[in-house]
Amino acid sequence: MDAWRRSLLAVVCGVAVAGVYAAQPVLGVMGRDLGVPSGLAGWIVAAGQCGYLVGLVLLVPVGDVVDRRRLMAVHLGVSAGGLVLTAAAPAAWAVFAGLALVGLFAVVVQTAVAYAASVSAPGERGRSIGVVTSGVVVGILGARVVTGVLAEVWGWRSVYGSLAALSLLLAVLVLAVLPPDVRPARPAAGYADALASLGTLFTRRFFLVRGLIAFFLFASFGTLWSGLSLPLADEPWRLSESRIGLFGLVGLAGALGAARAGRWADAGRAVPVTGLGLALLIASWAAIARLPWSLWLPAAGIVLLDFAVQAVHVSNQHLLTTARPDRVSGVIGGYMVFYSLGSALGAASATALFTARGWPSTSLLGAAFAACALVVWAVGGRTVPTAPAAVTEGPEPAGAGRGVPGGAG
Repeated sequence: MDAWRRSLLAVVCGVAVAGVYAAQPVLGVMGRDLGVPSGLAGWIVAAGQCGYLVGLVLLVPVGDVVDRRRLMAVHLGVSAGGLVLTAAAPAAWAVFAGLALVGLFAVVVQTAVAYAASVSAPGERGRSIGVVTSGVVVGILGARVVTGVLAEVWGWRSVYGSLAALSLLLAVLVLAVLPPDVRPARPAAGYADALASLGTLFTRRFFLVRGLIAFFLFASFGTLWSGLSLPLADEPWRLSESRIGLFGLVGLAGALGAARAGRWADAGRAVPVTGLGLALLIASWAAIARLPWSLWLPAAGIVLLDFAVQAVHVSNQHLLTTARPDRVSGVIGGYMVFYSLGSALGAASATALFTARGWPSTSLLGAAFAACALVVWAVGGRTVPTAPAAVTEGPEPAGAGRGVPGGAG
């Protein structure tokens, strides 16, 4: 896959996830405008995550049985409808409904990653996943900058109107620029088969270990980015929405620095990179916890946190798509179920804990999530799957998951 098409897929990912996370830097403003109590404001973000969870289970497996290029265009179009509903929402219920719909079809991200992985040569799969996945991080963190500026000038609703227009434009570009999703001939499989295959993944030890790492990884990530705007808007800083949004640039520096994780994965170093990344994630919270007294030290911690999260995330996806090259959409969708649950947990718990106990306690929670991920990796995350064994269907052989797992994908 050439660089231009990788870049287009990265933009698709960025815009898709921006719709889910754009509320983070303006939670306070949205909550006041819609009458949502501050302790429950995190559910504005969590609504999108809940829709995303449903989409991962019901929509992503479709990518294993239809042309992923056309599927991406459809998802972008429907997502635009959810963004318009959010922008025009007269009350909180409409925002929750619109963001749930946006989250449901934000799984275009997983279809894009699966498309990139499936059309790339084996020696370039990690690089393609790294570039396309970087679009996700750009969308999550870059949206904070754009949201802050737009919200301050034209109000938070303008953010969702702009994202709707971009989604429609990308739907057209995907159909015009990307080649059809041509796959090797194999026995015909339907949607029910794809769903059944997704279900079997949750019985495989290797998949569950990587999923649990993702769950705690993104619970830690969500704790930071869903809760960060609250202490920044509080005493002693009292930052405006646009200045709060600038912290997205800080995180972006760290996340893009980890784009090389794909090359490390191609070189066979995905497992040790995962362990190192989780250790760095824990360390980052020691600096982030100083936010009530400093801005510069937490900023350095944010760079480190986003570097660690991206490195672990890319490594996980590389290992899983190597294990199941025949079900790339399904395995990524199943893995991202853990991502979605973890992110929703972090978003909801961060705002509630900050309201009750303040930022130091919230930081301790984020570090605890990271420590749980490191424990999972230390106990069961240091094995490497082999694709031929992992493709095999049926019950997991006795002893699989020890050493190099047979059928552990």
